[in-house]
Amino acid sequence: MVKFLDSAALERLSIASLIVFLLSVGISFGQDHGNESDDSHQEENAQHDAEHEDEDHHSTTSEEDHGAAVEGHHEEEGHHAEAGHGDGEHHGEGHHEEEEGVGEMILGHIKDDHVWHFWETGVLYLPVILYTEDGVKTYSSADFYEHHQHVEHDGYIINESGKIEAVAGAPEVIIDFSITKNVASLLISLVIMLVVFLSVGRHYKGGNINAPKGIASLFEPIVVFVRDEIAKPNIGPKYERFVPYLLSLFFFIWLNNLFGLMPGAANLTGNIAVTFTLAILTFIIVNVNGNKNYWRHILAMPGVPKPVLLILTPVEFLSIFTKPFSLMIRLFVAITAGHIVVLSLIGLIFIFKSWAIAPASLLLVTFVNMIELLVATIQAYVFTMFTALYIGQAVEEHHDH
Repeated sequence: MVKFLDSAALERLSIASLIVFLLSVGISFGQDHGNESDDSHQEENAQHDAEHEDEDHHSTTSEEDHGAAVEGHHEEEGHHAEAGHGDGEHHGEGHHEEEEGVGEMILGHIKDDHVWHFWETGVLYLPVILYTEDGVKTYSSADFYEHHQHVEHDGYIINESGKIEAVAGAPEVIIDFSITKNVASLLISLVIMLVVFLSVGRHYKGGNINAPKGIASLFEPIVVFVRDEIAKPNIGPKYERFVPYLLSLFFFIWLNNLFGLMPGAANLTGNIAVTFTLAILTFIIVNVNGNKNYWRHILAMPGVPKPVLLILTPVEFLSIFTKPFSLMIRLFVAITAGHIVVLSLIGLIFIFKSWAIAPASLLLVTFVNMIELLVATIQAYVFTMFTALYIGQAVEEHHDH
């Protein structure tokens, strides 16, 4: 076992990596009135006309009062409807703003950035390093932010996608070497892995066969598991030369999966560029080490009729690329989806603003986080196991049947 836990092998355990008001009521009221009396029977007619005038006046007044009352009632209903619609619209806008805020919070966690937010006031501004037409330019990412908004600095600005671009005739950016949140997280995990495994490797220097102590006793069972349960069964007799890569792969993915579950941490293994790089490394190792038997079974499978080869060969050749592609997508989707579910459950508290939602949301978050701890380990195991399986297929010797 000492042979597979030497410091030379363990020193290579790292890799460079979110919605009318249309109500108005009006009443128009018209009336006609006028009556002329006859010259004869002036007294009776005058009295009679006076009575009619009183009745008409009373009737007109009653109708006017009734019309005004109806109009006032409708106007009151209109005001109530307008007020109700206004309240509903205000509530709808507020609800929509809360949803947007939660969406921004989720995206802010899972995407890369030039600023690392740990908590409300805990912000780490990362260095910006640009190789431009005029040479290398260095800045602090704080120069490109003002009141949480992107601002121009020295002819450069961070666009909505997070990339730095030249404006106002500034020299074009050729290569961006900036230390983003994911890059910083990668470097931190690299340092941790080097410190841990160099320390573990020192225990086995000089052929030390004593029982491991301290941190070596914690990692030895995991190293032995990767060697005996992943490398040996899937690769076969030539497993030894691939154990350092498999160990590096397993611990890098596992460590960063666990780091991603911490509040304020970077989502390194949920970044498609990182999983793409890991898949490319596996693709290169598998195909560079592929022997004659491996390529023969892909390009011209022995014992298969030639008409069938016309179908089988393109399928087998395509599998060279679909295997690492599946590794890349599986890890990216599993880690990113887990983070989105946890953050969405937390966001429900801020969207509904209800004490009834908070306990249920927190219970679900705790439950999902426990599952995420398991998923973090399973995904590291699955990626490593399939890598070993693909390597085993590439180096397997021909057997006579």
